[in-house]
Formats: sequence, C-alpha cells, structure tokens
Amino acid sequence: MLLLGYMLLGAVAGLIAGIFGLGGGIIIVPALIFTFTYLHFPSEVLTHLAVGTSLSTILFTSLSAIYVHHRKLAIDWSLAAQLSIGMLFGGLIGAYLAEFMSGVLLRRIFAFYSLSVALQMWFSWSPKAILTQPKKFGCALLGCGIGMVSGLFGIAGGSLVVPILTLYRIKITQAIATSAVTGFPIALSGTIGYILMGWNNPALPENSVGYLYWPAMLGIIFSSTLFAKFGALLAHKLPPVKLKKMLSIVLLLVAIKLLV
Repeated sequence: MLLLGYMLLGAVAGLIAGIFGLGGGIIIVPALIFTFTYLHFPSEVLTHLAVGTSLSTILFTSLSAIYVHHRKLAIDWSLAAQLSIGMLFGGLIGAYLAEFMSGVLLRRIFAFYSLSVALQMWFSWSPKAILTQPKKFGCALLGCGIGMVSGLFGIAGGSLVVPILTLYRIKITQAIATSAVTGFPIALSGTIGYILMGWNNPALPENSVGYLYWPAMLGIIFSSTLFAKFGALLAHKLPPVKLKKMLSIVLLLVAIKLLV
C-alpha cells in the first residue's frame, strides 16, 4: 500500500518537474514528512530523511525531463554547464548546513519557502529582464548560491533558477529547460552530502543509507521518470497559468500544515 502511495507521489512530482522545471522536491519533501510521521520515524531524523530522499529521486526525474527538453532544442547547454559547476559545491554545503539544524527548524524554514513559492506562482511575479548574463565565474558563484539553498531544502532549484534566468533576458521555455539540467548536479551533490551526514546515525529506520530511505526512493523514481517526460511535453504545449494557480493552493496548504 505504501509503495503505491510513493508511486502516486512520484507521478505528481514528475509532472511538476516537467511542466515547471521545479524538480518535484517542493511536493516530495512535505509529502514524505507527512508519510514518515505516520510511520512513526524518529522526529530528530524525519525531516532530514525526507530531504535526502527527495534529492535522490530528483537525480532520475531530472534526467527524464532533460531528454525531452533536449529533443525540443530548448536547453542552453553552455549556461547550464557554467551554473552546474557552482551547484555541485553548493549542494554539498547545503547538506552540511542542514546537519546542524533540528528537524523542527528545517520543517519551518521549508514551510516559509513553500509559502513564498505559492505566492510567486499565484500572482505570477516575475522579475523584469534587466540584467546582462554574468561571465563564467559569476555563473559559477550564482550556481553555488542556488545549490546551497536547494541542498538545504531538498529541491532541484527550479523555483530559483527559472525566475533568475528570466531576469537575465532568457525566454521562459529555455529557462525551464535549462533549469531541468541544473537540477541534476544539485541532486547529485546533495544526495551524497545527506548520505554522508547521516551515515551510521543510530536513530535512522531500517532500509536507510544515511538520510536516504530506499523504499520511498524506488517507488517515487518508478513513476516520476515516466511522468516527467509527459510534463516536459505539456510545458511546450499548454499555457501553465491555471496549473500554477492549482499548485500554489496546494503549496499554501502544505506550508500551513508544516507550520502548525
């Protein structure tokens, strides 16, 4: 029964990853927190386990979305590579910082992050394209900052990457496609970081390797990779305005639930 639940979660996360370039972590993390709470996992490791597991699933979801966006010739590979260099380091830093936070604090920070994304999507806030794209070092530094936040929250960074790239005069479809690429290095370094930070933690439940819970990871991956391709196709065909409204309501409810 739980495996079916993980697969359903993966399907929703995959669609979100493909359509919005968000990586799906914005949905996976709170859903896993609620699930692990139901399973009575120790509170001191519960949130870290949800974040680490979320990052591991994004490894596969991002690859699926990247494939579709690449076939649409929408990815700026040069920009993605420059950002990814910094993101590899940023993801590790984020995982390291999370180890020094309590589960309650991490949940509350994630709740406020979800709330900010919900408001941005509901009101369609987007920065005006007024900046010139930074050079290689600037891109790497920018990527490091995004990777650090993403590694801390267990997301692929799309909610940061897409509006930032729009700020630099990059078309929204290309920004979403490039964001899908940058999700992979964030997920890779973040997953490694959470595994190392949680290694041999006595409070972890069975079937865990560091802060990574295998049953949830496998169930989510199975369906998310399939639905990420479908979501990426929809991103090129459907106006996402109504979908953004719906997702913002879900994120608002998630934020409230995590806070109270």
